[in-house]
Amino acid sequence: MANVVVVGAQWGDEGKGKIVDWLSERADVVVRFQGGHNAGHTLVIDKVTYKLSLLPSGIVRKGKLSVIGNGVVVDPWALLSEVERLTGQGVAVTPANLKVAENCALILPFHRELDAFREDASGAGQIGTTRRGIGPAYEDKVARRALRVADLADRNQVASRVDGLLAHHNPLRAGLGKPLIDRDALIAEILAVAPKILPFVCASWRVLDEARRAGKRILFEGAQGIMLDVDHGTYPYVTSSNTVSSQAAGGSGLGPNSLNYVLGITKAYTTRVGSGPFPTEQVNEIGKTLGERGHEFGTVTGRSRRCGWFDAVMVRQAMKIGGIDGIALTKLDVLDGFRELKVCVGYRLDGATLDHFPAGVNDQARVDPIYETFEGWPESTRGARSWADLPATAIKYIRRIEELIETPVTLLSTSPERDDTILVRDPFAA
Repeated sequence: MANVVVVGAQWGDEGKGKIVDWLSERADVVVRFQGGHNAGHTLVIDKVTYKLSLLPSGIVRKGKLSVIGNGVVVDPWALLSEVERLTGQGVAVTPANLKVAENCALILPFHRELDAFREDASGAGQIGTTRRGIGPAYEDKVARRALRVADLADRNQVASRVDGLLAHHNPLRAGLGKPLIDRDALIAEILAVAPKILPFVCASWRVLDEARRAGKRILFEGAQGIMLDVDHGTYPYVTSSNTVSSQAAGGSGLGPNSLNYVLGITKAYTTRVGSGPFPTEQVNEIGKTLGERGHEFGTVTGRSRRCGWFDAVMVRQAMKIGGIDGIALTKLDVLDGFRELKVCVGYRLDGATLDHFPAGVNDQARVDPIYETFEGWPESTRGARSWADLPATAIKYIRRIEELIETPVTLLSTSPERDDTILVRDPFAA
């Protein structure tokens, strides 16, 4: 029984929600291992749409255990709001099916405020954060001053940690010309939410180890995408955590020997939210058409996504960095009806040809894509559930992508509906 890691292989928004939901039916445990409620996964089950940000996708399925791992930064108020919203949709969320790692760092109200202050002050240099406090919370975690989930059980520890946080944040706010944080009001707010969170809290690494030893299938669910990784992405236009598959081990408390198969989620074209380089972006009718057909709006932010052709150079790089065994290719149906399609197979920079995405932000912004052109297909691929249902030109497009990224297609998604999926290889049987 293999344990499977699912990661985005582009800039996020690749359709991980549907794929993770499809896989979660075969899993016993689903684990979120990084990020926070800046992530957005949309699931469509029996024509009911569920929008998740912090909760693992397995939460909507009965009999599955969902775990928020230690690599996640948790906004307790956002978590409770999401639980309440799902409860209103008839989904039971209890301490029996949701566990929160006791060593998660918390996102506090002033983290959200600082995120917004910085973005507003950056003007044209904005990174494009979701303003949910993710980055500032990770900063405090790394600086060893964070308030963690386990601290909520100790009133004195809460006060002590808050004092340490305010010794850093209040001078920072003063320098920005913003009002100082009210210590007593903040402590009262934290202590009020603590009893609602603590029933879900446990040593999640032990729960996961027991599940592994019992031979249960564990699905590790990543957020964002590899090209938003704080080390390997388009820095500084990245998220504040490691989004690569290896983080599934560190962010859950299980060793890397527990990670058996890595599935990379990849759109049949490319999108990006927020600022940063995007070599294949189409700021024209093609990009507009991709956005409209693909309903390219952020689950969390509602922002329109930038759209462009498939970038095989970037995705191949993600395959190698992420140790990806196979891809789930999503939104193939969005390409239906295009007379021709293009795929980036290299870059030109200052007269040289590159076969990788450079690390320097200025170089990333200046590369020109080298395209290979493909014949499109007039037929509809939407809802296809076998290779026989696909046009020959669509299959040719898919096979060429496999060659260019040096990774096989494991799953092919042809609509948001979970059953509109072509299975080539079962990752859990790897």
